[in-house]
Order: sequence, then structure tokens, then C-alpha cells
Amino acid sequence: MELSQIGYDVPQLSDLYNIAPSLSDDRREVLSRIAKLEREGRFDIDVENDPPTLPLDHTKVDYLGEKFFSKIKTAIANKLGYSYFSRLIKKGEVIIESVHGVENLSALDGGAVVTCNHFAAYDNFIAYKALEDFLPRGKLYKIVREGNYTSASGLFGFLFRNCNTLPLASDARGSMALMKAVGSLLERGDSVLIYPEQAMWWNYRKPRPFKSGGFIMAFKANVPVVPVFVTMQDSERLARNGYPVQKHTVHIMPPVFPQKGLAQKAGSEKMRKQTFELYKNKYEEIYGEEYSLCFSTAQ
Repeated sequence: MELSQIGYDVPQLSDLYNIAPSLSDDRREVLSRIAKLEREGRFDIDVENDPPTLPLDHTKVDYLGEKFFSKIKTAIANKLGYSYFSRLIKKGEVIIESVHGVENLSALDGGAVVTCNHFAAYDNFIAYKALEDFLPRGKLYKIVREGNYTSASGLFGFLFRNCNTLPLASDARGSMALMKAVGSLLERGDSVLIYPEQAMWWNYRKPRPFKSGGFIMAFKANVPVVPVFVTMQDSERLARNGYPVQKHTVHIMPPVFPQKGLAQKAGSEKMRKQTFELYKNKYEEIYGEEYSLCFSTAQ
């Protein structure tokens, strides 16, 4: 059973019972929402059963982690998160089969915006594991959804708030504060992970249309975009939710650099299109099929 069966061409929830008889009801609902939204051409809508989003007070966020207690919590969170996901890898619940393209990181000597397709709660860890030995400053900051930062509880709530995370606020002042913080991080040589697809679609394999925000950040800071595309394949092992554990292959593609002499809108848009083209080509190379979506919004 391949994930290509549950994306573009799954019309009804009943079909999911034939595809994965042991799949949990929660995952069936999520896959059904994905199929419906894909048919409607709405690729940036959240599909998970997340708790209601509490508004973010950006004045209380230490974006750069400069406060004493922020540094302590960040150190603890990074250690906890790394240990937690490393155990999942050891137990075979998360599989990173291989990493390709690390030679493309040799061009980096400072800050960069890293892009990744958004398909799981742990995909940022997969990206970090692939990049950790090659990041100029060793850190990977992550832009996270407002609700994950404000509303998540337990271990994941602690990680969402403290693992070098940068919350994306829904209000204008919060967005401006985030943009300013990202600019400072990139200027000092750090790397920032963004999800240009915006919403997480569980185990979805196709690249979805990219938002422009991350590319504007890269262009303004005059830093490259490092495209990371993670492809998936079913393993023989079933996860607790009844779906095959995915074998992940990380593809690090050539950096996309800002072109001098272009205005911000034209320059960032060119970076967005170049990056998406790399994703589309890699998708076709790995999965052996022509890339298509229900609606021609990707370009």
C-alpha cells in the first residue's frame, strides 16, 4: 500500500477502509480531509484535530533566546527533544533511510533559510538530523504555527515553545516581530527552517504550493534558500495508528541564491519559483510520475 493511493485520487472516506483496514479513525478523518481539500485546491488548510488556538502575545516571546531562563529552557528542551526522537529512531518508529546531497551544503558559510515539505510532527527533526553536522553555527531555528506554540500541552508543548522555535503570529505586530527576529538570526549566521506549504498534511508526498514569506525573508537578508525534500516509502512495520511506518529519504538540493539587482518582490518570487521547481523535479525523479495537482496553483 503506497501513500500515492490516498492523495490526489481518493474520493471517499469509504475507500480508506479498503486501503488500510487497521487504520485508526483519527487518521481516516485526516486523510479524508486531505482528499477533500486537494480536490478543492485548498492546499494550505490545517487538517489535524488540534486544540483551539490561543492568541499569541508576541511581547512575551524571547525570539532570540537572550534571556537567562530562556537559555536554560532551550538547553533542556533541545536535549529532551533530541533524546525523544532518537529513541523513536532506535525503536524503528521513525526511519531515516538515507540522506542525499550533503555536498550541496559546502556552499554555505553563513545564515540560510531551510525549506522542507511538511508531512509530520517530527519532520523538523528529520531535517535537522540531515543538516546538523553542516550548519555553520550548529543551530536550526524553526518557525512554528501559533496554535502549536500557545495551545500544545505536555512534552510537545514544552518542545514547541523552547526548541529554538519562532512562533508565527496571526496579528500584524506579531508577524513584524517574527520578521525582525528572523532577520537578526540570519544576519548573525544562523539557519531558520520554514514550511513554505504552511499546513501539515500527514504523510502527503506531493509538493504543495509555496507561500512567499520565507523567500522574502531570505531575499531581504541576502541569504540562500536550502531546499530539503523528504520522500517516503512504506515499510513492512505498522505504526500504532495502523498505517505503515514510513521510510524517509532526505534530499538536500542545491541552494537557491538571491539575485542581485532585483527588487524584493521580483527577487523573492524568483527564489520561490526556483525552489518549487527543484521540489517538483525531485518528486518526479523519485516517484516516477508526472507531478500534478487538482488545481494549477503551484506556479
